[in-house]
Amino acid sequence: MTHNIWDPLHECLERKDLEHLQLERLRSTLERVAKVPCYQEKFKKAGVGPEDIHTLADLAKLPFTTKDDLRQNYPYGMFAVPMRDVVRIHSSSGTTGKPTVVGYSRKDLDDWSNLVARFMTAAGVIADDIVHIAFGYGLFTGAFGLHYGAELIGSAVIPMSGGNTERQIMILKDYEATALVCTPSYALTLADRIAKMGHDPRTYLSLKVGLFGGEPWSEELRREIESRLNIVATDNYGLSEIVGPGVAGECLCKKGMHIFEDHFIPEIIDPDTGEVLPPGAKGELVLTNIVQEAIPLIRYRTRDITRLHYDACECGRTMVRMEKTMGRSDDMLIIKGVNVFPTQIEEVLFQVEGCEPHYQLIIEREGTLDTLEVQVEVNENIFFDEMRKQRAFVEMLEKRLATNIGLHAKIKLVEPSVIPRHEGKANRIIDKSTK
Repeated sequence: MTHNIWDPLHECLERKDLEHLQLERLRSTLERVAKVPCYQEKFKKAGVGPEDIHTLADLAKLPFTTKDDLRQNYPYGMFAVPMRDVVRIHSSSGTTGKPTVVGYSRKDLDDWSNLVARFMTAAGVIADDIVHIAFGYGLFTGAFGLHYGAELIGSAVIPMSGGNTERQIMILKDYEATALVCTPSYALTLADRIAKMGHDPRTYLSLKVGLFGGEPWSEELRREIESRLNIVATDNYGLSEIVGPGVAGECLCKKGMHIFEDHFIPEIIDPDTGEVLPPGAKGELVLTNIVQEAIPLIRYRTRDITRLHYDACECGRTMVRMEKTMGRSDDMLIIKGVNVFPTQIEEVLFQVEGCEPHYQLIIEREGTLDTLEVQVEVNENIFFDEMRKQRAFVEMLEKRLATNIGLHAKIKLVEPSVIPRHEGKANRIIDKSTK
């Protein structure tokens, strides 16, 4: 069954009408979360309650919620509804401690499907499409979110899950998938493998659009994917603690991801002080969920660094647009006093002809300071060139990093296919420092 997902009633609201709706939903949500013990304690400690929120600006009076709050209340302590009303449970991997657990009511699942269908529609997915999902199914929210969003549009879904790259390619080819869902780094892995099989990735598949998320990626990497696979590559954003994918997504204008503000209130804060920053400032994204029933979170610190743009978009949507995330505040590298994100390094490298779209950052400690070695794959002509020309190429890359982002790093050239490929998120950073 095909649904009309385009929702101008909400996605094209005038700002004053949208803010009125947000305030109404925020106050209703606060009344519900005030019954959650964690929030009872937080509000009491901050000396604030739902009755003190009269405008959206008053949101800044409320305390932040962090991932530690979910871990300390593991597994169900943050739920705002009884378990009999929960119909789905997802969680993080828990690789650094207790996993963060989230729940969904029946209405939450319907809302989630609609949010994902919105950004997929904005990216050009229609009922006639065949959507190949290469995210892993399981407790991870990504695959299920895109799965049900695509089905709501009326698209055919191939629930391939992750891994087994050669089988992925066979299914993509034989089933004539037109839309690909995976991480951007895995899209490149697919293109590399198709080329090694002796085919031209641009013509071998039937793909038209890619919906990529799960890791930060640069505009240069987008251009690389679009060129290699001959598709439109779009970005989307979400995190399991808030809803999963469906918080924001790009339209075909590709000038930022529209945050669905009828469901979420975004803020940008200084990650060090917690101060709310003005529109257009770069900082940490904070989200408040104003619709979810099972586990609405208030002022959740995402740790993702971005900025918000409130000017009108050519597509007609009036909801704020967030830039591609530069990375997480806790993933920022500090190398000899310079703050840098991997995507900034990626942007510089991929602008240089001869560099392949695969790199790794090796951090080591010398004395009291961290040092960085950037290992970057280059094509065979450069790798097997005479030593003098190789040194000149390395010096050129090191100078570009220093000039563009103020980073002084050692460049090491490696031949094609040396950097490990991952069937999911790329592992860009190897930290050998003894912190």
